[in-house]
Amino acid sequence: MKKYIIAMFILCYTMNSFSQNDTKLKGNLWSDVKKDGVKVWGGIKHAYTQPLKWKKKDWLTFGGIAAGTAIIYMYDEETSEYFIEQEPNAPHMLKEIGWYYGSPQNFFMITAGIYSYGLFARNEAWRDAGILIVSSAVATGFIQTITKNAFGRARPGAGVGSDKFKPFSSEGMYHSFPSGHTMLSMTASHAIAKQFDNIWVKSGIYAVGLIAPISRLWEGAHWLTDVVLGGVISIVVVDGIDKFFHKNDMYLHKKEKKVSWNLKAGLGTVGIVGTF
Repeated sequence: MKKYIIAMFILCYTMNSFSQNDTKLKGNLWSDVKKDGVKVWGGIKHAYTQPLKWKKKDWLTFGGIAAGTAIIYMYDEETSEYFIEQEPNAPHMLKEIGWYYGSPQNFFMITAGIYSYGLFARNEAWRDAGILIVSSAVATGFIQTITKNAFGRARPGAGVGSDKFKPFSSEGMYHSFPSGHTMLSMTASHAIAKQFDNIWVKSGIYAVGLIAPISRLWEGAHWLTDVVLGGVISIVVVDGIDKFFHKNDMYLHKKEKKVSWNLKAGLGTVGIVGTF
């Protein structure tokens, strides 16, 4: 709690400093925030309405993801047992990173920091990244909330098996599908990675994003299908909103993309392909 109070104090102090030093800049900042809010809302609407415009290729991708998830589902028990057995030997630091990076309060602190820096420092690239993360996080967050309650899937720790469901249950042990930590961490990592062209930087960012899903498997909090589909949903939503912003020329920061990352899915396979 102490670190959150300190962070809020610094943010408030910074905002106050801008207000005292430059009244015109304050007005510009408020105008920018309103414009960015419109962009965020546009991205969220696009995420939910895009499936209505899907074409054959999109439906084939959806079918491939569904088929791949079904195959993984068959091995949920075995994979969960394997990861839980690894937990005693898992590095404590990685487990801590996985928990904090994927938890909502820390996620939104990181996002607020990215966007605030872009806004106050007039850094368009950081500001665009913040807008993309917020739009994607809100869209995936709503999907996560609905599906967790609608499916009511038991967690591995419940000890009742991977095929036990209690739809609309209020019990936390029946909110396994999909993994919220995975969706938040992959949403942030994928959105941030899009801001860089260097393949090694991208790889490092994705590696950090994968810590949360793996740590949740170690703890027996989720099945493999929970984290895999959670990650796929995050990637699809971020990519969709990113393309929407590019198509409508809504980004402030203009740069030539050297690598294009796309989700590819086929019968029993799901992967990310980078086009150079």
